[in-house]
Amino acid sequence: MTLFIDGIIYNMKILAIETSCDETAAAVIEGDMSPKISSNVISSQIDIHKDFGGVVPEVAARAHIENIIPVITRALKESHATLDDIDYLAVTRGPGLIGSLVVGVETVKAISAARNIPIVPVNHLEGHLYANFLDTKPQFPLLALIVSGGHTMLVLVREHLSYKVIGTTRDDAAGEAFDKAAKLLGLPYPGGPAISKAAEKGDKDRYSFPIIDLTEKPYRDKDGFLRYPEPSLDFSFSGLKTALLKIVKEKKSFTKGEVNNLAASFEKAIVDNLLKNVLLAIERHKPKTFILSGGVAANRKLRENLKQELENKYPKVQYLIPEITLCTDNAAMIGAAAFYHIKKGSIEKESLIPVPNLKIS
Repeated sequence: MTLFIDGIIYNMKILAIETSCDETAAAVIEGDMSPKISSNVISSQIDIHKDFGGVVPEVAARAHIENIIPVITRALKESHATLDDIDYLAVTRGPGLIGSLVVGVETVKAISAARNIPIVPVNHLEGHLYANFLDTKPQFPLLALIVSGGHTMLVLVREHLSYKVIGTTRDDAAGEAFDKAAKLLGLPYPGGPAISKAAEKGDKDRYSFPIIDLTEKPYRDKDGFLRYPEPSLDFSFSGLKTALLKIVKEKKSFTKGEVNNLAASFEKAIVDNLLKNVLLAIERHKPKTFILSGGVAANRKLRENLKQELENKYPKVQYLIPEITLCTDNAAMIGAAAFYHIKKGSIEKESLIPVPNLKIS
């Protein structure tokens, strides 16, 4: 069981659950000075939703109900633990699909009531961020790019659990843009991996997509002086989708080679737009560490281009990316974030309610 000696936590075991969208996941995290994975089980629903071209919320919730107990049982078995060994329960409170979140939250509340185990609610976005703390030691202050199907944002983190969003998408997320682009090109779901696979055989310079700059125009203040607003760190991807849609409508049909060219050019545009703001944010805030996280962090071109640019322009900035299995939704990242909440004493004492639009702050 957990021991607290001189402010240090020893022998802690956390059972973490993640059900924010279409992955039912459970993990056991152990830790003294830092969190470590004992088990990490994920039940994916890709095969269920691929015929619809996207996640159907009601179908996802039903699948979570069917999968949650088997997934928890397997996570405990693989870590050679039982509920008697668990010191804390961690669960994704939001953001996410309300039906999916309810399954995870209510399951944890039931276990807590039956076993008198305290609950640590975790923001799904901070979970993605803390995936980088499972096998590395980032230095503060750090800058994080969280990029997934539902979120694209730049977050400045000066210390554990202290977040400041300095850039976010004003419309679609990058992952959503990949999914919509794949659908327009007749590629399978999920769109991100499908676009990347097609892009490997295409010419990234065959088509030109815009670099989006959301910086406000210069203006004159009340004294008549011309003011130049600070360059914006926000993102926008709806214009890229519109540009792709226009090409598709004009040409109507494409050879497989042209589909690959469009995929490569579109992928390059997404990566270039992300990269532009990352470099600007590093220059402005001068972090010691930059971390990439979220489902789109699995994109090979994004990982490689960021690595190359940071090595060339900011070689002293530590660059960290989680392994591929920790980029997509998983419970280990939720347990990692919970570990630092526990160290800070942030444990749920009131009624726990899922929040679909929960913000990171």
